[in-house]
Amino acid sequence: MVKGMGGAMDLVSSSKTKVVVTMEHSAKGNAHKIMEKCTLPLTGKQCVNRIITEKAVFDVDKKNGLTLIELWEGLTVDDIKKSTGCDFAVSPKLMPMQQIS
Repeated sequence: MVKGMGGAMDLVSSSKTKVVVTMEHSAKGNAHKIMEKCTLPLTGKQCVNRIITEKAVFDVDKKNGLTLIELWEGLTVDDIKKSTGCDFAVSPKLMPMQQIS
């Protein structure tokens, strides 16, 4: 087995590529996973366009940062603020998350 990036660099290196990250919102013990600055090795810098978790959906803008655009039913903006390790804007068109079947 060859260890390495596995082609991720090819995906994120094009400015025309839209990168959507799906992930758990929090780590074990409710540690923040969405943070102001990444502490892990980067495949690409400022290349993510959207983050989707089980709690919320954020649009990502290189200049303005995160904007909360969807929220899981039963959660509040304050719930998301508590479980997110950085500031974010809230869209005036904030919608409930839709489950796709």
